[in-house]
Amino acid sequence: MPLSIKEVEHVAHLARLRLSAGELESLQHELSHILDYIDMLKEVDVGSVAPTAQVTDLANVLREDEVRPSLPREDVLANAPDQREGMFRVKEIF
Repeated sequence: MPLSIKEVEHVAHLARLRLSAGELESLQHELSHILDYIDMLKEVDVGSVAPTAQVTDLANVLREDEVRPSLPREDVLANAPDQREGMFRVKEIF
C-alpha cells in the first residue's frame, strides 16, 4: 500500500514532526513497507484462534477486599518531618 508524500506529511504534522524532503521520501518508503506487511497479516486465517487479551498464562492475583486494622496514627506520623493536627504537612504545589 504505497503512501503519497501528502499522506506522510499529514502523519508527520499529526506527530508534530518537522521533516526535510529527503526524510519525507525515506519515511514514505518505510511506512509503505510497514503497511504492506500489515496487509500480509490480513491473509492469515485466524478463524479457529480464540480472541485473547494476553498470550501468556499471566493472571491477576487478587485478594478479597476485607477491612483490617491499620497502624495507629501516632505510629504513622512518628517519623513525619512535618505534621499538624494528626496529618502530614507538605509544601504547597501552586
